[in-house]
Amino acid sequence: MFNVETILGLLFLGFLLGIAHAFEADHMIAISSLVARTKNIKKSSLLGAIWGVGHTTMLLIVGIAVLATKAVISQNIALSFEFIVGLMLVVLGLSNIFGFKHLHKHVHSAREHLHLHFHKSSHKHRHEIKSLAVGMVHGLAGSAALTLLVLATVESIYQGIFYILVFGFGSVLGMFIVSSLISLPFMAIKKFEKISNGLETFAGAVSIIFGLIVMAKVYGSL
Repeated sequence: MFNVETILGLLFLGFLLGIAHAFEADHMIAISSLVARTKNIKKSSLLGAIWGVGHTTMLLIVGIAVLATKAVISQNIALSFEFIVGLMLVVLGLSNIFGFKHLHKHVHSAREHLHLHFHKSSHKHRHEIKSLAVGMVHGLAGSAALTLLVLATVESIYQGIFYILVFGFGSVLGMFIVSSLISLPFMAIKKFEKISNGLETFAGAVSIIFGLIVMAKVYGSL
């Protein structure tokens, strides 16, 4: 039987691991693609927190199923989850680059020209829903390693669920911090439209490249 000190130590470790988990490269790249368009630290922080909630929700769903059945997620399934993350990063990057760009015709001096314009989303909650969905996908990918750790360190399903919740709270806090920090350069240049749009495109390109690397790595491991 674990004593109180051991359980508290495990929970504290879970909290710290949750915070550290938020600073992993794929998480930071994904949230960069999401906050690139907000130009607002409050909205960016909210997106990060929502991302963490989605991440924790999926971890909890998978964790409860694994703890209840004592099943172990196979390596091939875990790799499939990672592949989905890579695919999602590519989609996020493409959305950043092409999502709000449209060609319009204009007439200047009796001559017709095509111009590229950037348009903001008219859906008020679109970013929040996307952030929640992205967090859930990342939670699915991270569920294999976390549930294996939980199965090895806890004595009951209730301890396991509590551990996942504490880990999740750490990831919510970590993503809140990460998204706030990442939003700062986007805020600093938001008045310079061309530079700002260029940075959004760069963030999208990084997301695409990293996503392709993840997919290639997973494919090579199968």
